[in-house]
Amino acid sequence: MKWTNDAELFKLMREQLFTAIIGDVLDLNGYHHQFLPPECRPLRPHMIVCGRAMTVLEQDVDQFTDPPFGKMLKALDSLRQHEVYIAAGASPAYALWGELMSTAARAHGAAGAVLAGYTRDTNAILAMDFPVFCYGSFAQDQRGRGAVVDFRNTLNMGNVTVRSGDVVFGDIDGVVILPDKIAGEVVHCALDQVRKEKTARKLLSEGASAESVFLETGVL
Repeated sequence: MKWTNDAELFKLMREQLFTAIIGDVLDLNGYHHQFLPPECRPLRPHMIVCGRAMTVLEQDVDQFTDPPFGKMLKALDSLRQHEVYIAAGASPAYALWGELMSTAARAHGAAGAVLAGYTRDTNAILAMDFPVFCYGSFAQDQRGRGAVVDFRNTLNMGNVTVRSGDVVFGDIDGVVILPDKIAGEVVHCALDQVRKEKTARKLLSEGASAESVFLETGVL
């Protein structure tokens, strides 16, 4: 299948792909460290996040900063359509996200938020059904505890290097990062793998042996 822009690409990914198969394709192409830490989970199981990374570097502080939150407001205002606010760098001791940030992000057309830390205002975010992937809920504010020091930079999240513009895809099984330079190729291969899995599922349901199915399709 073909796409002509990001809107078509991300719609296709949301409708037909899932993290496990994307991760398998990345592994087969030598990219073995593309999953964010498993603690990064969707606030609600059905949530899917898919878009371009807008990276945000957080840092712990021990006093109130001027401006408050460092460059966080500038980072939030810079969000564009189909982008994902993806933040890391701070200790998981306070919330990096909340309801009003979700409201602003949605107004900019952003696709969601992915955090190496916590969110708050969880009931309000769930009511909005805005895709947020994080370590869980914790109400303690980051003001005076953390600040954004840079954005649209290169981040390290666990063993993963995330660059602004990389493709972010997350579902109930985690969040995987597709480097921008290979994202199109990975999606094409993943769609092919989906077709192979459908064949394998049919053969297995008809009683074929797992070994024969793997030999025929290369998946299991």
